[in-house]
Amino acid sequence: MSASPLLLLRRRGARRAAALTLAFALGWSGVTATAQARSLTIALASEPSSLDPLFSRTQNNMQTAENMFERLIDQDVNLQVRPGLAVSWRAVDPTTWEFHLRPNVRFSDGSPMTANDVAYSLRRARSVPNSPAPFSGAVANIARIDIVDPLTLRIVTQTPSPAFVEQIGLVYIESQRASAGHASNDYRSPAVAVGTGPYRLKRWVPGDRLELVRNDNYWGKRPAFDACTIRFVSNDAARLSALLSGSVDLIDNVPPITIDRLKRDQNVSLFSGPSARLIYLALDSSRDTSPFVHAVNGTTIARNPLRDVRVREAISKMIDREAITKHLLNGAGLPAAQIVPPGMGGYDAQLQPDRYDPVGARRLLAEAGYPNGFGLTIHSSNDRFASDSDLGQAIGQMLARGGIAVDNVVTQPYNVYAGAAARGSYSAFVFSFGNSTGDSAIALTNVLESYSREAGTGAFNRTRYSNPALDRLLREAATTFDPSRRNALLEQAARTGFGDYGIVPLYFPIDFWATRRGIVFHANKAERTSLLLIDIQP
Repeated sequence: MSASPLLLLRRRGARRAAALTLAFALGWSGVTATAQARSLTIALASEPSSLDPLFSRTQNNMQTAENMFERLIDQDVNLQVRPGLAVSWRAVDPTTWEFHLRPNVRFSDGSPMTANDVAYSLRRARSVPNSPAPFSGAVANIARIDIVDPLTLRIVTQTPSPAFVEQIGLVYIESQRASAGHASNDYRSPAVAVGTGPYRLKRWVPGDRLELVRNDNYWGKRPAFDACTIRFVSNDAARLSALLSGSVDLIDNVPPITIDRLKRDQNVSLFSGPSARLIYLALDSSRDTSPFVHAVNGTTIARNPLRDVRVREAISKMIDREAITKHLLNGAGLPAAQIVPPGMGGYDAQLQPDRYDPVGARRLLAEAGYPNGFGLTIHSSNDRFASDSDLGQAIGQMLARGGIAVDNVVTQPYNVYAGAAARGSYSAFVFSFGNSTGDSAIALTNVLESYSREAGTGAFNRTRYSNPALDRLLREAATTFDPSRRNALLEQAARTGFGDYGIVPLYFPIDFWATRRGIVFHANKAERTSLLLIDIQP
């Protein structure tokens, strides 16, 4: 008799604990943190796919970009808007916004930032070739950009958009002089990757490290460090060992299973905070045939079963979210039923996580015409967020017990994985979306609204799920200025999309960072490990 999913999670946790215990035993050497010498070395689990700040809206790219580039608006650790490169903005009329730029801002090469650079960046964001997660949705509503003077521009939208400032506020501003005519790969050069941020590029060695130095032309508060090295270490035990040995000053994606041990280490400080990121399972529900779906006997299946909402609901009921958050994550997660956590606009209290119900799941499979299940491969990243590889394995075990013949669970580095997911290479895959604003509008528009390159919708809709009722609700919400009415429409859209299992929500993580004693990190809902969020303890 096969082991229960709960027991499997416990065994998997025990194996990971043993490996990480070895890291604890081997790692400590008492090396002094380098921050006191005004230099910093950190180790991150995931590497950016490009240094082009407009190439991808994925978290690994954005947390790298914002060390060197800035946006019109900034956000605090709770995702609340504050001035960035724009010091003020106003709605002239329902479709016209006026932005006043911060004076005396210079790029890292010493050239002044002007409205021309902003207009260039917003236009470029519409279409960056081969982007796995484009910024096009943020700028899709722009009809025209008028430059009033070097520090003032007016943007005319196609339709009234109360959330317009937050949308274009996602776009990083780059130097038109330095980057015009260059492809994304060219941003490896310091002469091309020119921004207004606190640091500038010195060198990038893909697969190894990124070296940054202080931008002497930065307009804001002098950053805490003169030089920073970001190492890319996807293996949890290796990252932890690097921290304990003192060879790095900070690590992200701290495995939840190590938290209790780290709390007892006097040379280590822990920082944590709730995340607005949804971890979910995406299902290929738009194609009649899917690359990793087949009949139980291995033959081609007549119709992709993932297109049937009963099958998608059955898969949701096969997943024990409580076991995942309690045992795999050591309590560092909140079971999810929708795209935003409690407290954010568009959260619908009526939506609750599906109860683990393998018997009910088998019944739904039979009703859908698959009493014996079907064959399926699960895909997941292995370096994107804490325990993502183990999560893929756990889901595979749970689906197998629920009546689906899981052939394999394949995990890959995120840089490879994200691009393949965007190309529709998978049938069922673990992914995530990090909410970057105070409500669910941008998340629903990017993840669940029907894909349209022209309209800029569905940029992260990797399964090409489409629901006309959901689309109508989101279009209405996008032009509604009354906050109460807007939130009601977003809640209705959530019920529509998640009632149809457009994606299968799993949980919202609680994130942990660990530092050497004396280094302070400011946890944030966007989960970014940006250098400006790291300080020396006073």
